[in-house]
Amino acid sequence: AHRRARIMQSPARDETRTYDPYAVSPRVVSIDVECVANGTTHNDRAVAQIAIVDARTEQTLLNVYVKQEKPVVSYLTPLTGLTEQLLAERGVSFAEAVAATKKALDARCVIVGQGVLKDVEQWLGLVRGVDYGDLIDLCGIWRVFNAQYKSWSVFGQDHLVRCLLATEVAETHDAAGDCVKSVRLYRHWYALKDDDEKLAGEKAKLLAIAPEPSFSKRFPSFEGVCQGNRRTCVCKAPFFS
Repeated sequence: AHRRARIMQSPARDETRTYDPYAVSPRVVSIDVECVANGTTHNDRAVAQIAIVDARTEQTLLNVYVKQEKPVVSYLTPLTGLTEQLLAERGVSFAEAVAATKKALDARCVIVGQGVLKDVEQWLGLVRGVDYGDLIDLCGIWRVFNAQYKSWSVFGQDHLVRCLLATEVAETHDAAGDCVKSVRLYRHWYALKDDDEKLAGEKAKLLAIAPEPSFSKRFPSFEGVCQGNRRTCVCKAPFFS
């Protein structure tokens, strides 16, 4: 009887140790959205590129451009890599782009990204439990408590890449390229998440190295369009997050 009880207990103990909802999820993917400016305030943006990349293989599952229905004030090319010609030649309607996005996902997949809730729900209108299963925001998993200011510090994707992946970052962004950065940052966190000491050591780098000025800090206004830096905002439009 004693032997039988021991055999029965072992599987339960093993399952508790190895179970991880993200490891057994059908897919973990990254989504990124790039926007153009269709007005001069920092709220005047329209989706112009959507990309999805598989977190395990780094395979691009979707990379679609969106034709603009309203006049574009600025393509924000140094920031987005987008141009009028690119959208004219390769763009589809926003409805087609969203349909392709939903087709590339499923109701259980986990989406990783930088500030990903805004991309998923505000820009694309995706619904949790219908179009996707869960979200992992890099801002959250890589945030660091700053004892000096007694508050949490969060960092942009470029700073995370420089500090944690030791990779130089091009100034021009691209949705598919940003997705690859996101999945590498996610996998780096995933490999360390059960080792508190190593994870703390990586997070300490984020505070030790000063972030380079963001595009919005260097250019509060670009081509007449406010870039939405809270300290240097030139349009006086409200901030919603």
